[in-house]
Amino acid sequence: MNHWVIAIAAIVGLLVVARKEAGASAAIRVCVVVGLAGLLFHSKLLGVLLLLAAAVLAVTGLPSLRIRWLTPLIFSMFKTMAPKVSKTEQVALDAGTVGWDGELFSGRPQWSTLLSKPAPNLSEEEQRFIDHQCAVAASMCNAYEIGVERADLPEALWEYIKKEGFLGMIIPKSYGGLGFSAKAQSAVLQKLTYNDALMVSVCVPNSLGPGELLLKYGTDEQKNYYLPRLADGREIPCFGLTGPRAGSDATSIPDVGVVCRGVHEGKDVLGIRLNFDKRWITLAPIATVVGLAFRLFDPEGLLGGDDDIGITCALIPHDTSGMEIGRRHHPMGSPFMNGPIKGKDVFIPMSYIIGGEKMVGQGWRMLVECLSVGRCISLPSGAIGAGRYGVGYAGGFTRIRRQFNVPVAEMEGVQEALARLAGLTYIAQASVRQTANMIDHGEKPAVPSAILKSQLTEMQRQILMDAMDVHGGKGLTLGPKNYLGLSFASTAVSITVEGANIMTRSLMIFGQGAVRCHPFVLEELAAKADNDLNRFDRAIFSHIGLTIGNGVRAFTQGLGLMQGDEPFDDTVLKYVYGVNRFSAALGLCADAAMMSLGSSLKFRELISARLGDILSNIYLCSMVLKSWRETHPVAGEIAIMQYACQLLLHRAENALNDVLDNFPNRWLGRALKFITMPLGRRWAPPGDDLVRSIAKNVSTASPLRDKLLENTYDRVVEGGKDNALARYNKLLAEYDKAEALYRRINKAYAQNELPAQALHPEEKLEAALVAKIVTEEEATFMRAFEAEVLELLSVDDFDFDALAVKKDQVVAHHHRRDAA
Repeated sequence: MNHWVIAIAAIVGLLVVARKEAGASAAIRVCVVVGLAGLLFHSKLLGVLLLLAAAVLAVTGLPSLRIRWLTPLIFSMFKTMAPKVSKTEQVALDAGTVGWDGELFSGRPQWSTLLSKPAPNLSEEEQRFIDHQCAVAASMCNAYEIGVERADLPEALWEYIKKEGFLGMIIPKSYGGLGFSAKAQSAVLQKLTYNDALMVSVCVPNSLGPGELLLKYGTDEQKNYYLPRLADGREIPCFGLTGPRAGSDATSIPDVGVVCRGVHEGKDVLGIRLNFDKRWITLAPIATVVGLAFRLFDPEGLLGGDDDIGITCALIPHDTSGMEIGRRHHPMGSPFMNGPIKGKDVFIPMSYIIGGEKMVGQGWRMLVECLSVGRCISLPSGAIGAGRYGVGYAGGFTRIRRQFNVPVAEMEGVQEALARLAGLTYIAQASVRQTANMIDHGEKPAVPSAILKSQLTEMQRQILMDAMDVHGGKGLTLGPKNYLGLSFASTAVSITVEGANIMTRSLMIFGQGAVRCHPFVLEELAAKADNDLNRFDRAIFSHIGLTIGNGVRAFTQGLGLMQGDEPFDDTVLKYVYGVNRFSAALGLCADAAMMSLGSSLKFRELISARLGDILSNIYLCSMVLKSWRETHPVAGEIAIMQYACQLLLHRAENALNDVLDNFPNRWLGRALKFITMPLGRRWAPPGDDLVRSIAKNVSTASPLRDKLLENTYDRVVEGGKDNALARYNKLLAEYDKAEALYRRINKAYAQNELPAQALHPEEKLEAALVAKIVTEEEATFMRAFEAEVLELLSVDDFDFDALAVKKDQVVAHHHRRDAA
């Protein structure tokens, strides 16, 4: 019996030490104390073994002893296994900041750190702008008009967004801009997603481009001249980065600038001669000033440095000699202004470099630092907007569309799609709001920006697929009444730009996070670069302690033990524990992958992608949990919160299982699976009860539907275009009254109280009035209700000959404008 007591005491003591990462000295004390107890209480063999273990731990774990023999051996192995970090990779690693993503990567997330930065509401000024200016802008366009008839925003709309400062949201008020918070910028873009081309046209000047680069790196002269002009629309900016041979691999830019002397404004000056060919540049066809990224060379040594200076960014007026600009690409589904830019022997003075001559060769750093902020806001906000409108349209349509005498929203197949698109929208809203809040607190979340861009645009694709599915033929027929089809067609744009999702998922999220977010890897690499043994010793043994701690945490939490106290109530505590468990599992598996694969890990993209999926899903889940804790839940919201958390943790567990089933070292994979999933899979996808609850709430006038549709363009502005969402909301507000009449009339029809030939709802209604089944007042209400329903169910038809003539007129108009 004593043997078992001593063994259990040793195991528990060592597990506690490992879980708390208390270090070798604490483990030695446990072994010595329990070992002596074993000798004292007639368990001599265990006692001797524990004392021997203490001796081994002392030799290998105590800094004063291990650094004499063990650390040099590990350091020598590390130098051969560690990946070489290129200059461009180092710049990317140094860009941005590490915050909550680092906590998740550590395996021991401190929730108090995340909760210490509450997300306040928008200011009164910001909310007024969203309520008024955004509604007016949205009211001035129709998706079909822009996407098919004009291939451009109306001229009056262009003037309005310039005049009201939409293009200068990120520019401080001191330069004439709006100076909005990141949360406000996101809210504006969400509302403007009512029309994709409008959202993109406002998004780009406020994301990665000249405005942001000038704010962070521009000279005072550049800021004072350009920022006020960008803020009020006198200057329209674009930024030329990608080209035929440089897309996601932006560091391979083949566009070249050579330092030389030339003539500028009649004077001989030092400058740069540029040759470039850019593609897919948003706003290029109407840009008045072009931001340009290129590779700079100085073969004559005119700047006194290296020949290959590196990527550099410049700001060039569009009418500079040799610049060719004005033609257009035609983005699928949403023909926003996008086109090529070419330049042959374009000479610019050094003063055109953003930040001046001191910033030559700093372009890559400038771009990745800005991308860590802009990418959190731009396309993820568009994904939320698509979700908000998708919920509004799909919920409204499925409630008024009746088949088999019931709304299709009551059919479980449709409910599954409604719940999924609503749940994904809820996740997107919480994630962008909370990440934007990090930006407003001064962070530059590089890894979360990659998570949000890739994950939320994929959610956007699913949301629009579900919305299209439940609309059936309504969504397939192109015309002014189709509020979904063009958005669905343009989804591929979001998937592709600002870092293609395949690349972002496969390479960036885990690839950057494994080094950047890990508590010790950067320190180890720095020690290697400096050949600093003492620094390496501290980092590597802290790393080893973390790995062991994560193994213990993953195993015990997988068994439901040692969960700890967290600052959440019982409603969500199991989801918090789920995030903690997968955080520990991620940390353990990441270390195992880096240790076993070394530098070859960067080429194992499937493993990297799945590890990134674990991080992505627990990051999104933590954003949902923080948002739930900070906001006041409305009726029905608990179901969608549970749906979101269960879905994300189910996905995280699937990703973990796929990592371990495909781990290159099969024995190591099996061992990791036993540690991280001791009870097998524990997270099922959301259940049917949640699906039914969410679907009912989003397809009826409910507090949850109102919350999901917050800050959408859901009203008719005087003189504005038709607004289907406002019309659906009005019908849903009246639906209970209409549904009671539907039931009364249908019951009468089923009981042969109405003529058999009265098949249309309108015919049944009039027959019911004659039979006194409904009153005149009720009939008047239902006539108006049914007329509105029929209008919203209807699709467009065309005289194609007349349509061709109109298109010719539009093309002629654009040719005249381009010529002017």
